[in-house]
Amino acid sequence: MFLSDVLDQTIKKCKAQLANMLTLANLTLGGFAILFCLNDHLDLSLLLIFLAALADRFDGIVARKLNIETDLGKQLDSMSDIISFGVAPALLIYQGILSEFGAPGAFFTIFYIGCGAFRLARFNISENNGYFTGLPITAAGCLATLSFFAIPYIPAPFFLFMMIILSFSMISPFKLRKI
Repeated sequence: MFLSDVLDQTIKKCKAQLANMLTLANLTLGGFAILFCLNDHLDLSLLLIFLAALADRFDGIVARKLNIETDLGKQLDSMSDIISFGVAPALLIYQGILSEFGAPGAFFTIFYIGCGAFRLARFNISENNGYFTGLPITAAGCLATLSFFAIPYIPAPFFLFMMIILSFSMISPFKLRKI
């Protein structure tokens, strides 16, 4: 009887942390994406950002399905998102093309990260009423990452303009219905 009680408690504890483990997988993949980007492995960085997006998608689903949503999980998710969909995509696009612009390229790379952090902070203190205010950082990060494929085909100024648009879209007041 004792062993089964211990096993039941262990399973409950693991189940309660499953969403956080997926969130930490998101953070880990984003962290590795940054490291690979810094070492000029941009294609691998791109792949890791998209894998982080999958982990991010499933952490929320698991938390809701298992009814284990917590304030800690919400904060951890935002901290992971700034790494995986703020810093990692910004660095990928900077390394891929924006570095050619010198100071403006660097400025708008950092501006994107700052807007993403602002967007996440605003999300964390707002009521979730079925809508997002501004473009979610996950969507902005995935769009920036996806644009990496177009670097050989589109003039470089497009990417500077795109980062500006994504930045302002994250902090804008427009509403998007959650899906």
